[in-house]
Amino acid sequence: MSTYVAQRNGHSADASELAPLAFAGYAHFTAMQVRGGRIRGLDLHLERLRSASMELFGRALPDDRVRATLRTAIRSGPADLSLTVTVHSPEGEFTVAGTAAEPDLLVRTGPAASGPGGPLALAAIEHERVLPAIKHVGEVAKTYYLRQAAAQGFDDAAFVDRRGRLSEGSIWNLAFWDGTAVVWPEADRLRGTTMAIVQRQLNRLGVPQRAQEITLTDLPALAGAVVMNSWTPGVPVHRISTALLPEAPSFVQLLHHAYQNEPLAAP
Repeated sequence: MSTYVAQRNGHSADASELAPLAFAGYAHFTAMQVRGGRIRGLDLHLERLRSASMELFGRALPDDRVRATLRTAIRSGPADLSLTVTVHSPEGEFTVAGTAAEPDLLVRTGPAASGPGGPLALAAIEHERVLPAIKHVGEVAKTYYLRQAAAQGFDDAAFVDRRGRLSEGSIWNLAFWDGTAVVWPEADRLRGTTMAIVQRQLNRLGVPQRAQEITLTDLPALAGAVVMNSWTPGVPVHRISTALLPEAPSFVQLLHHAYQNEPLAAP
């Protein structure tokens, strides 16, 4: 019988193994959707885990070990599911790093997801993530600002840096449309794996794209906006703060088409 799992280093994790992780804030992770037992952008997820581990721990687990752990978790569940890989050090937080401890892998699976339908309204909130290029845990600000946005009648938050540039959402990358090209906001932010998948497939399709600093005052000149993450390559956004954005169904369809062009790979 297939089921969803929590596994530590490729084996089922019991409560005693998971308890120390309840307050672990020095870790990084990647999240993905598994379809038919296969994954889009597997190479991007592996590269993310390697580079973040080197930055946080000074060492990374071999790709073949990570892939074996993914296979074990996927075999235990249904063909379609959500999967999160978290890498942490047994040395924990608030300690001087040692050299002997090898990072641990925690893999969790759950029901497949596809994200909200939209369109979304985003509150513009000034916030800059620490180590923005790493998908790390313990980010209380993201949930705090999401809830602040919801209390103001918005669906979620869009972050603005100290220079007034839009960067990313609470758990999303932002992407814009100028009517011809896809415009990625230029600011310190996470490069999501879905974002990277879409970028390379747009290149293969010959679709123009560019990076540009975007402020709230730039929004009225744009022809559409979306958010994207591991759930979906595009949920339409119709408002950021007080700026209204036009519906752009062809833009959303283009992003979904690019994403679907990415082949699924077995771990």
